[in-house]
Amino acid sequence: MELETILKTAFILAVVVLTFAPIITWVERKQSAVMQDRIGANRADLGGITLLGLLHPLADVVKLIFKEDVVPRGANRFMHLLAPVIAAVPAIIAYAVIPFGGSYAYGDRIVNLVVADVDWGVLYIFAIGSIAAYGTVISGWASNNNWSLLGSLRASAQVISYEVTMGLSLVGIFMVFQSLSMFEMGLAQDTTIRLFGFLEHFGWVDDIGFLGFLQIPNWGIFLQPLGFLMFFTCAIAENKRAPFDCPEGESEIIAGYHLEYSGMRFGLFYMSEFIEIVVIAGLITALFLGGWSIPYLPQATLIGGIAPVFGDYFATSICMILHVVSFFAKVIVVIYLQMAMRWSLPRFRYDQIMDLCWKILLPLSVANVIVTGGLMLVFGVGV
Repeated sequence: MELETILKTAFILAVVVLTFAPIITWVERKQSAVMQDRIGANRADLGGITLLGLLHPLADVVKLIFKEDVVPRGANRFMHLLAPVIAAVPAIIAYAVIPFGGSYAYGDRIVNLVVADVDWGVLYIFAIGSIAAYGTVISGWASNNNWSLLGSLRASAQVISYEVTMGLSLVGIFMVFQSLSMFEMGLAQDTTIRLFGFLEHFGWVDDIGFLGFLQIPNWGIFLQPLGFLMFFTCAIAENKRAPFDCPEGESEIIAGYHLEYSGMRFGLFYMSEFIEIVVIAGLITALFLGGWSIPYLPQATLIGGIAPVFGDYFATSICMILHVVSFFAKVIVVIYLQMAMRWSLPRFRYDQIMDLCWKILLPLSVANVIVTGGLMLVFGVGV
């Protein structure tokens, strides 16, 4: 079991930290270039081979490793050096509870494709996400720079505000799936539901004919569409990405909380932001997009179709591979959406960011909980 956990951890680190995060830095440059009719990063080469600019992330790492690490005069040296670690580590370990595949039986052995299958997985995400905020706040305070302090104050107010709404936006999902475990939510989403099944309670199914048997995936985005929109918005605000990047507002406070950082310590802040993009995509996939499930092709059907020809073990392995590919394909789509928003929307003013949270999203999230509870009572779901 320990070897299995180590292998799953190594796989997640290899995919998220060593593959997705560097490539996203290239995607951000190339996508912005395409949207602005430019070529984008294409100068770094190895023996004259540029690979469409894919060598730039490697060149950035080499540059940051050899760049001088400067600590400002008057700064709290220990806290200044510690802050990037506090910001980066929670982003890396968040994937411990995000399932990237289902449950597979190999004889008496059950393999669950999640590093830590815990009943309180979503609460774990919120807990370590709160810890990451300390790195942002400490970095601005410890730098002994007014602009850095302003950036950290902006970040602390923004992160704390949106954490409230982000938590409430998921309460509807907890109510629908009756669980806080993302693995159990993923299993529940590997099914289908009748689109107009609720009409049975009113005796109207016969009136709409074949439409009464129309099936849709039992995904969170169909059960909680408003919750999906609110969570997606709050997650981007938590990551301080455009259009919620006031804590790093270059035009107002130069670079915000990481102004006084250089070398690999700046690299940690930079890396944590892109890892959090992958974490957000993984969370949305697990909670709202069916996780690893393939629409209209449940695991039992998939294995049952292959096993008679190739055997149970081979069929289970093929199913596992397809599920992992399905999960990360959805992750890539959500990452693309975040990148598109990054280069499509202008930065909000800080008062607009706070108004959106407290005056719009928070009341909507409370209303969503009330409406969800009311519908569950009316239709007898979960009671």
